[in-house]
Amino acid sequence: MVVSEKRERPAYNPTVLRWARERRGLDLEQVATKLHQSIARIRAWEDASEVPTVNQARALADLYERSFVEFFLDEPPLLQEPQLVPDFRSHRGIDVPREIIALKDIQYWAEAQRVNALDLFEEVGEDVPQFPEILACGIGANPEEVSRLAREAMDFTIATQLAFRSADQQRFPVTLRRRIEGLGVLTLKNTGLRDVGARGMCIAEFPLPVIVFSNEAPTAQAFTLVHELAHLALHQSAIIAPLNAAATSAIEGWCDRFAAAFLMPRDALVATAGAIPATPASSISDNALNNLAATFHVSAHAMLIRLVHLGYVVAAYYWGTKKQQFEQQEANHKSFGRAEYYGTRYRNNLGDLYTGLVLEAWTNGRINNHNAAQYMGIKNLRHLNDIRDHFG
Repeated sequence: MVVSEKRERPAYNPTVLRWARERRGLDLEQVATKLHQSIARIRAWEDASEVPTVNQARALADLYERSFVEFFLDEPPLLQEPQLVPDFRSHRGIDVPREIIALKDIQYWAEAQRVNALDLFEEVGEDVPQFPEILACGIGANPEEVSRLAREAMDFTIATQLAFRSADQQRFPVTLRRRIEGLGVLTLKNTGLRDVGARGMCIAEFPLPVIVFSNEAPTAQAFTLVHELAHLALHQSAIIAPLNAAATSAIEGWCDRFAAAFLMPRDALVATAGAIPATPASSISDNALNNLAATFHVSAHAMLIRLVHLGYVVAAYYWGTKKQQFEQQEANHKSFGRAEYYGTRYRNNLGDLYTGLVLEAWTNGRINNHNAAQYMGIKNLRHLNDIRDHFG
């Protein structure tokens, strides 16, 4: 009788296993819960008294967001940690050390996509688009005027915005995103921002600055995109707070006023809502507020703040009656809808500027199938083909 030999498990480095867990800000209990294992077993893997199976080790790699092959290194890899961009949020509401790790990972991912995009521009032999110098300014500039210049640079009139039908509300931030990309801005979507109490991040590195936004409602996405564009005009990197009538800094206040002026220009709002009254009203009906917001394709929250700032409605109505309601609605927002095709998620996350560069380099033979999939973060080539077939 032939007795089969017991297969040896790979020689993982337990020190690297512990390093990867701690870098993600996870404790033993959290890992055990995620992997449906006992705390004792997770601890045993890290003190080398037990060895995880290949599947278990791959599950750890996925959870820690590390490469599986790193577990075989003699010592933890030396990573260049990004210097976290300035944080303009006033309320975090979660554990700070773990939050900082998560934010750094999002920033590291965004910076990596920027480097990839710059490499792709070189591969396809195209010049990197330059952010318009006419938009560069300081917080002493009039945000109403700078927002007007931004519309001109984007060739995006308020008439074009108002022409969107209510049924096409989902398309508005998509169109706005493409117009911003036309200014030489890489726009990325990362749903992890919402988990750390942020609505956006921007990296003001030129050329090709980066805007990162999350999975808010379409109207909120539009405001976030334009707010982050304002940060780029100021050449100020930032982690951006939830919308609030009282900004946490002079910079945030300027960027909020820029975004409001861009999306709800004073003249267009007066033409729709009527002349600004001599004395602000004590309130505004939900029906009137929602109709105005729908006309401009913004949230009722953003619209009320704009009406308060322009003098249509008293500030007390926002603070005493509507603020908490708006924040509850935004916290409860969930994204729904089926993807149009398999590759939708990858294209949405990376944007059309980045995706177009990958497809151009791939189609022209500058990169192969494997490289194109790596640039897009895709494992299944079918998704890559789907993106090419639907890109248009």
